[in-house]
Amino acid sequence: MEYLDIKLLGREYRVGCKTEEKDALQTAVNYLDEKMRDLADKTNSAGERLAVMTALNITHEFLQHQRSGGFDIPALKRRIEGINSRLDSALAEQEKL
Repeated sequence: MEYLDIKLLGREYRVGCKTEEKDALQTAVNYLDEKMRDLADKTNSAGERLAVMTALNITHEFLQHQRSGGFDIPALKRRIEGINSRLDSALAEQEKL
């Protein structure tokens, strides 16, 4: 077990984590801090109220994503294929120059 010093809304905390999870935890901290700052700006909330509201919003986002079945992989593949096609066309035009 390792410790990671994190900062949320300017306040420092020390949390325990496994070494291999350190980067993922830092990513989560950054996401949470961004969400908390965004909500604080919009609602003028602070402290426990802000923490609960942020947790509720993140949970709602998670459940919506979970209910929708996650990502639409076929749509993402079509979009990537379209981007690749446009890149191929652009590169072909560049080769002609």
